[in-house]
Amino acid sequence: MSKTKHLTRRKFIEKTAVLGAATVIGPALLHGTPTTEPAKKIRVSIIGCGSVSTQYLPHISKSPHVELVSTCDIIPERAQKAAEKYGIKNWYPHIDQLLAGEPFDLMLNLTNMQEHGRLNRQALLAGRNVWSEKPMANTYAEGKELLDLAISKGLRLWGAPAVVNSPQFAFMAQQIQAGKLGRIAAAHAHYGHLGPTWSAFFYEKGGGSLPDLGVYNLATLTGLLGPAKSITAMTSIVTPTRKTDNKGEITVEAEDNAIVLMDHGKGIISSVQCGFNYFDPYGHEGKGQEKPTISIWGSHGNMNLIGYDWAPFGVDMATSENENTVRHVPDPGNYVWQMGATVISEFMAGASGEPRIQAEHALHVLEIIEAARKAAKTGKRVKLISTFKYPIV
Repeated sequence: MSKTKHLTRRKFIEKTAVLGAATVIGPALLHGTPTTEPAKKIRVSIIGCGSVSTQYLPHISKSPHVELVSTCDIIPERAQKAAEKYGIKNWYPHIDQLLAGEPFDLMLNLTNMQEHGRLNRQALLAGRNVWSEKPMANTYAEGKELLDLAISKGLRLWGAPAVVNSPQFAFMAQQIQAGKLGRIAAAHAHYGHLGPTWSAFFYEKGGGSLPDLGVYNLATLTGLLGPAKSITAMTSIVTPTRKTDNKGEITVEAEDNAIVLMDHGKGIISSVQCGFNYFDPYGHEGKGQEKPTISIWGSHGNMNLIGYDWAPFGVDMATSENENTVRHVPDPGNYVWQMGATVISEFMAGASGEPRIQAEHALHVLEIIEAARKAAKTGKRVKLISTFKYPIV
């Protein structure tokens, strides 16, 4: 986000955070300051009752600070089924009816990624705060417009993923900030599988392995090493046709294979590879993954995240002070990838401090994804203009 005419960027972010929180929770908890008012329940509605909702609903429905008031899906029976299963009183077949129906404070957008920008804009225009699954929009310009709209209306907009919430991320960030690895030189991350079959949108224009898979690693590495200054990339389509459950055989339009190279400044270079053509014995669920998926090297040590960043269970670290690799933070605690909306709801209710998850960070990752496609097409390095509050931890 660029500077405003009268405010520095840092003060601008702090001011907008206060505005957004005040809209929902009045004088409650801002930037980690405990509220003097008792926590209340936040009224939450969910749009998109497909596969992702089956992970979100079990988690957020258990929060004592959340009241689920409605569901919505263009396939009405899915909205009805979800509502009945979780005792939700209202369900709707269209966002217009959702926004005109039972009042709520926060919309969870769990729809196809191509629809995120359009639906998020409708919700913000209707005065609703938004948690959006990744990405929050289909282009950086659209995402920036959404964030500016939210700020102008005193609302909040957040975007997945929630990888910065894991205790493993916090540990790695703390070691880097404490200088345990010395001068950071390089990092690498990877995530891939053979590709989802349940919907064609993953392979259609606006889909792809970058916004579905690479987004996790991009969020983690920028969160650990700082915003990227510029990037270059290569993308490709390895499998030109795919069989999908909802549309049969389709022609693949979005990249199913990508490698992104990022310059974080201060000599730090990182890379992310992702794709829908990776044979992985751990599969889409990643169960049993015991090998590093993210590695960071410095002049005095190295760290490896064990398991995926959305399902981590340890950090292996060796340093010049202790050359024997030691496993740290083997317990994920209460972290799960689908917890972001719950964390946001509890913040809005005044039950927790300002979350690590930042809209500006999600927007930065979105710019990287768009820039990667441009770099792949042109063969040139692309400079980035977005940033976010760093360090996160």
